Amino acid sequence: MQKKYIVRLSESEHQHLEEIVKTLSGSSQKVRRAQILLKADIERANWSDQSIAEAYNCRRQTVENLRRRLVEDGFEVALNGKRRSQPPTEKLLDGEQEAQVIATRLGRPPKGYSTWSLRLLARKVVELGIAETVSHETVRQTLKKTV
Repeated sequence: MQKKYIVRLSESEHQHLEEIVKTLSGSSQKVRRAQILLKADIERANWSDQSIAEAYNCRRQTVENLRRRLVEDGFEVALNGKRRSQPPTEKLLDGEQEAQVIATRLGRPPKGYSTWSLRLLARKVVELGIAETVSHETVRQTLKKTV
C-alpha cells in the first residue's frame, strides 16, 4: 500500500533520535516515538507500519498517526507530543453541590439497592436537582477527593 506520509529524517534528526534511544532520555513515550521514527525513515530502515507496530507493541494506527504528525506538525511536535489547545474545563460542581453529593452518598441507598453505584448516585443527584446534569465520572472524582 502506498504511504501517504513519508518519513525522511535529516542527519541531525536521525542522530538526535539515536541519542534518545541509546540513553533512554525522556519519557517512555518519547523513546518509543523515537524508535518508531527511526524505523519509519524511508532512507534508512524503511520498515512497514505493521512491522514497526509489532516490534514496539503498538497499533499500526499509532505508527500512521506519528508519520502524519511528523509531516504536518514537524519534528519536535512528533517527538515530544502536542500540547493541549485548550486547558481542561473548570469544575462542574461547586463546593456546595459537592457537599450535597457527599451527603447523598452517605445516606441510605434507594429501596431495592444495597449500596450506591456511581451511576445510581449520578441519577439521584440530577433527580434531586443538585445539578442539572452530571456524569458518573464527575461523581467518582468528587467522592475520591473526600471518601
